[in-house]
Amino acid sequence: MGDDLFATADFCLIPMGVETSVGPYIAKCHQILEKSGLIFKMHAYGTNLEGPWSDVCKAIQDCHKAVHAQGAPRIATDIRIGTRVDRALTAGSANENKVAKVQEILKKWEEAPQQDSETPHT
Repeated sequence: MGDDLFATADFCLIPMGVETSVGPYIAKCHQILEKSGLIFKMHAYGTNLEGPWSDVCKAIQDCHKAVHAQGAPRIATDIRIGTRVDRALTAGSANENKVAKVQEILKKWEEAPQQDSETPHT
């Protein structure tokens, strides 16, 4: 990885100028991401992706190239990328840790909602 930042990303690739169903285009992206070796998880409206910054960006670019090769004349992609340098992150843990932290807070609230200092004020 060298000087490359570890990145967690969420992206939603939208083929434009094609039929209503975009499933075949997204399936092709899935194949691209599998070959990339990066940790990823597809969800209903996008994909979470983790790894070195340059590899994450290259994987998204490769998805664009593949979808254009399938005949999509245009693609619009929303991308959110986060990095942090205050602690070490490893592939496969970044997004899972974020979800686990929220689940941990919710569990504490369920057990003692009035006593938890992390409960937001209303």
